[in-house]
Amino acid sequence: MAAVDWFAPAPAQPAPVRPPRRGRASRPAPPQARRSRRPLVRRRRVGAHIVWMTLFALLLAGVVAVNVAVLRAHVEVTRLDQEQAQLEARNQALASQLSAASSAPRVEAAAHRLGLVEAPAADTSYLDLAPRRR
Repeated sequence: MAAVDWFAPAPAQPAPVRPPRRGRASRPAPPQARRSRRPLVRRRRVGAHIVWMTLFALLLAGVVAVNVAVLRAHVEVTRLDQEQAQLEARNQALASQLSAASSAPRVEAAAHRLGLVEAPAADTSYLDLAPRRR
């Protein structure tokens, strides 16, 4: 077998001859009719491609718009998370200040500054407020 030359031109073959159609006269169509059909087919094909490319471009634009919206939402959530962490830290600081302000030694010191003294335990008496049953 001989080596195949892949880049050699293909041998020319004669064009097939079509038999005439039945039921019609074998006269050739006028040249204008042939010319008018080809551009219509090409226009339809080009139009379909343009429609598909436009739909694909709109789809991609929609995907980009959704991604931008998700990115903006993510940035907003991150900002809100930081704000929440700051507020929680502030609340903890305020709770600590409240706890320190209401501690027993501090209240006792404030009472002494106002001139109040602690009552002696021997002078303490109790009242029974529950009604007696007879």
